[in-house]
Amino acid sequence: MRFLIYAFGFFALAGCVTTSVAPPTAEPRPEIEGGIERKIEGKIEGKIEGETKGEIENFIGEMVERHGFVQVELEDILGQAQYQEGIIKAISQPATARPWYAYRPVFVTPKRIAAGVAFWNTNAADLERARRDFGIPEEIIAAVIGVETFYGTQNGKHRILDSLTTLAFNYPRRAAFFRGELEQYLLMGRNQQADLLNIRGSYAGAIGIPQFMPSSYRRYAVDFNNDGKIDLSGSATDAIGSVANYLKSYGWEAGQLIAVPAMVNGEDYREVLYSGHPPRYTVSEIGQWGVTPRWYAPGSRLATLVELEMKNGKEYWLAFNNFHVITRYNRSVNYAMSVLQLAEEIRAARASNL
Repeated sequence: MRFLIYAFGFFALAGCVTTSVAPPTAEPRPEIEGGIERKIEGKIEGKIEGETKGEIENFIGEMVERHGFVQVELEDILGQAQYQEGIIKAISQPATARPWYAYRPVFVTPKRIAAGVAFWNTNAADLERARRDFGIPEEIIAAVIGVETFYGTQNGKHRILDSLTTLAFNYPRRAAFFRGELEQYLLMGRNQQADLLNIRGSYAGAIGIPQFMPSSYRRYAVDFNNDGKIDLSGSATDAIGSVANYLKSYGWEAGQLIAVPAMVNGEDYREVLYSGHPPRYTVSEIGQWGVTPRWYAPGSRLATLVELEMKNGKEYWLAFNNFHVITRYNRSVNYAMSVLQLAEEIRAARASNL
């Protein structure tokens, strides 16, 4: 099924934004008559099935009932979003699905390391304050932003409204999740008087320098520069504080290990491979499955085993709670390991230049 879905023009919500995108040139607004069917008439490629149209109508009804939105305004808003087939293709083939040996060279590169040092130098005071306030090392914050958007230079080109509506009503596998994010996006727009037609980000609907989904934006974003607004698209300071707050909120332990190389013997180690859950066994206990840390790690620390695919075999790491916390940002072992290794390279490169 291929069709043009909906978008956002809020009468009540248009206003100042927490992005640097300018509002569109004013154009005559179409008359709002006949609800959803009227709004999509003449814009459809193919045919909208009754079930899908009904899902959209139900979503609008829920937003009206649950949050007090005005139905006619939501119909206007969701009558402008455009279905993007490329978004479905992109989310069906995520970069994190690559094997580690192909994934690492994309994100841990001399260029990204050098840019990370420059980002740290430019924002040293804010990164230091974030470490003091939240306990997150400067290099970890910088690496997260470096992996996500190359330090705020690649924030995404998709309209968030198009991304979220496309996925909410055309990606059954995670439709419930993206409808929840669309709900949070509308609430964010109302609360911040945002011009939701012009906020751009990733194909999955992530926003700004740190690529926060709308739910994370509302829950974890902070006004770290104390200017009275939260701006994750234009303020590196707010982005730094928000990343730190996010990781702290998920249980980051200041001063603790993230991961160390490990070696395995036999096949029993598969019983303790990382499965997306917090570590359950201590380093000492994991030894009974044939896993030994290559670097020192306290025997009492909870850990899990990470397996990375190399060109000529496997590479193993013992991962601790802080590694699991990084996966709350993106639930991929490859992602978390790239953040860790980029962070280490940034710190080492910066220290060598001081």
